Formats: sequence, structure tokens, C-alpha cells
Amino acid sequence: MNEAEQYLRKYRLVVYSRTSEVGIDLSELRIKFDVKRASTMTPNVADIRIYNIDPETAKKIGSYSSKEYNNVILEAGYEGNYGAIFQGNIKQVIEGRESATDTFIDLICGDGDRAYNFAVVNKTLTAGATQVDQVNASVAAMVGKGVGLGHVGEFPTEQLVRAKVMFGNSRDYLRNIAQSTDKSWSIQDGKVTFVGNRTYLKGERVVLTSKTGMIGTPQQTNEGLNIKTLLNPMIKIGGAVEVNNASIARYKINLSVPNSPANIPAPLSNDGVYFVLCCEYQGDTRGTDWYCTLICLNMDITGNPLNSVQVNYG
Repeated sequence: MNEAEQYLRKYRLVVYSRTSEVGIDLSELRIKFDVKRASTMTPNVADIRIYNIDPETAKKIGSYSSKEYNNVILEAGYEGNYGAIFQGNIKQVIEGRESATDTFIDLICGDGDRAYNFAVVNKTLTAGATQVDQVNASVAAMVGKGVGLGHVGEFPTEQLVRAKVMFGNSRDYLRNIAQSTDKSWSIQDGKVTFVGNRTYLKGERVVLTSKTGMIGTPQQTNEGLNIKTLLNPMIKIGGAVEVNNASIARYKINLSVPNSPANIPAPLSNDGVYFVLCCEYQGDTRGTDWYCTLICLNMDITGNPLNSVQVNYG
């Protein structure tokens, strides 16, 4: 998307059953949401508030298998640029009253939360198995808890010289595989996704300008590049965005704190293309908020190998 017109909001919220996928469309109600997604090895989260829902419908919505509807999918954007920004399971439901006339329920949700916390792999791989086989075995243990395999990319082709017993949390094996292959893994919309630490997800880069929804001035920090735009579902975690480097407000160092890592500005890329590390969506279907806030990184390791790509496996 280069210069798609951001006009006429479009959105859809559906709660549905994990087992039957039968759902209820709640899009006619007022909805507020705060969705946090990142290329980190922990689940994405969403906080969704639904106003003035029918009490009988509210009673059917809950976490895991305790209620009739325990999963959610949220889609948002604009006419011509619209798609899913969150899909996951409901972890908690909170009922409350905001005013004398408005009640609400809050849905606290996680993307692949059940699989991340409870999936256990129990499998023996024979000699000759590859790291892709280890990924497949780890993800197979997650399938029953609602998570499948997404983008994996290329892995080394080395084979095991002897059999390997895999027993433990799937997330631990995925973390070890990512660390040993210079990748990061995350769960995005119920899919395990691997992205190389110096590559992007395949797909068209999103060009961000004032014409495509960028708000204000991108800000260089000591951790990356902060960008705010109108809500855009085409921006993907692990994908690429392009901005004009001349429009970026440079980071101002603090000379009163010498020898501090905070005084090292995150390097800018030579071509204006950046990796999307984090994305926060904030929206109110009957209010002002309809934004994305991004944290992006320069993937050119020649710029500054100390902080061009920051990955924490701890």
C-alpha cells in the first residue's frame, strides 16, 4: 500500500467458540480496544471494552472452555484497507459500569496464550532429523490448543547424528531453535512465526507518509524509531515500513550523563526501510482514537552492530 486513501472506518468484532467456531458479531455496539503486538517470544495481548451488551449475551462470554464463547477476532481499518488486527483466546472477562447509562464488559485476551503456557511436546526424533522437524514437533503439540504453523522461512539443513528426545514446554524448544538459528519467534494470529534477525517477512513494504496516514514526525530514540499512523492492518510484525529519513526528528543526547548507553541513538537505515518490532493499535468505534504506534529498527547491521537489532532470549 503506497497511497491508499484512509477514509471511512471499518471494523468487526466476533466472539466465538474454540470448538465449534460458532460466533456472535458484536460490531453494532460501541467498542474500544488496545492491542499490543510484537516480535517477542511472548503472546500478543488485547484489552477490548464492549459497551451496553445484552446481559444474557455477556453471560455466555468467558475464558477457555468455561463459557460458550471463549475466543475473539477483531478486524479494523478503513474501506479498501481492512483486516484482522487481533485473534486469540479470552483470558478474563470483567463487567462494570462507566456511567449511569453505560455498562461494559472488558475482554482481556491473549494470542495463543493457552498453547504458549500449556503445550508440552513429547516426541522422539530419529537420527537425520533437522531443525525444521523439531519446529514441526513443537508446533504439533500446540495445535490442540489453537495454534498452528505460520511463516517459518529457511533453516539450516544439518541433520541430527543421533536420536533426540523432546520432552518439555513447546515454547522452550522454539526459543532454543530461534536462538541457535539467529531468528526470533512469536505467535501472530494463532500461528507460530519465525523471522530472521536480519530479514523481513515477505510482502510489500508499507510506505508511510502524510498521504498514507502517518501522523506527526517520526522520532529517533536510543531503542529504535517511533512512528504514529492512522490504523493500518497492512503493517505486520516482522514486516517492513519505509519512511523518508529527512522527516525523522533526531535523538538528542544528554551530555550531563556521560558514558551512558542511553546516549547512543539507534542508527537510521540508509534506504529508509525499517523492521516493525512492536505495534500498538488503539481504537474507539465512536471516538477519536484510530491509531497505530510503531517501534521500528534498522536492519542494516553495518549501521551500528551494537544496537541495530536487539534480541533478548532471557
